[in-house]
Amino acid sequence: MTDDSLRVRQLTHYQFSWTAGAGGETGTWTLQLVLDQGAWEEVLTVSADDADNLQDILKNTGSVFYDIDRRVLMFGVTKTGN
Repeated sequence: MTDDSLRVRQLTHYQFSWTAGAGGETGTWTLQLVLDQGAWEEVLTVSADDADNLQDILKNTGSVFYDIDRRVLMFGVTKTGN
């Protein structure tokens, strides 16, 4: 098994960035995901509303995983039966 064969990884760090738009156009928000302590990175373009909501969720959730193939963030993993 290699690092590239792992398709679901744990989010260990994240960073939001905003880039100004040209000539009065709307800026662009991005969310950089650092997965498994840097073994994989992903950059997502998000809306301002999504950036706000994601920041709140990421701040308040202990475990977050990211499915690389489906590009899905999974929040708050809970043990079966709880």
